[in-house]
Amino acid sequence: MKKALLFAVMLSFSVTQASAWGQLGHYVIGLMAERQMKKSVLAKVEKVLYPMSLGRSGTWMDEIRSDRSYDYANSWHYLTSKNGEYDPAHQEKEGDAFEAIQRLKAELKAGNLSQKEEAEKLKMLIHMVEDIHQPLHVGTGEDRGGNDVRIEFFNQSTNLHALWDSGMIDRKGMSYSELADELFRRLTPAMKQKYRGATMEDWLKEAVALRPLVYKLPESKKISWVYMYESNDALEERLVAASVRLAQILEEIYG
Repeated sequence: MKKALLFAVMLSFSVTQASAWGQLGHYVIGLMAERQMKKSVLAKVEKVLYPMSLGRSGTWMDEIRSDRSYDYANSWHYLTSKNGEYDPAHQEKEGDAFEAIQRLKAELKAGNLSQKEEAEKLKMLIHMVEDIHQPLHVGTGEDRGGNDVRIEFFNQSTNLHALWDSGMIDRKGMSYSELADELFRRLTPAMKQKYRGATMEDWLKEAVALRPLVYKLPESKKISWVYMYESNDALEERLVAASVRLAQILEEIYG
């Protein structure tokens, strides 16, 4: 009985971790976005999200998966793109991250929402903008965004999606504020201009361009330091890009 309960808890943890950037990833992106935003805009956003912070609110959309009343949004965490294009025909019928980001952004800009509606839509938007920058949230449509690719990471069984969500970030052994500090100091005006000038279609192309790196696995599927070393720059760049674009979108809505 105890073994069965332990297995159920471990399975639940595994599924949760495989659903999006892990908690640290979301916190890092949110904190860096806060530091880039105009104070007047950040104040408006914080008022809507209160008592949650911007960083903390990024995990809310994963947490509500336990509430069946939000099942309609289950497929909004990801999308399918074969070669960097957005094709509605390849998406889930309930919606996808690309479509939902654009729709919620328009709804928030239009206003006329109740306090609860605005807060929930904003938290969803924040989460999805962050998620879509994890390369495996722009999936091929063949392996559930890497969830079906079983690997061993430092001798621990996991999957490729979970590795990019949280495995490599957690392995750094840093708090989210420490990692945010480290990444934020590298953010240059030129990088901001580049990221802010990209379209959402460009975001998909960026994810697809990283697939050869993401799927560069040994036949044994046992990975550790070499894979982390080769992937680290891309992983950190995705966190930085997400923070710039999240700040940009929030300023477009509340600026």
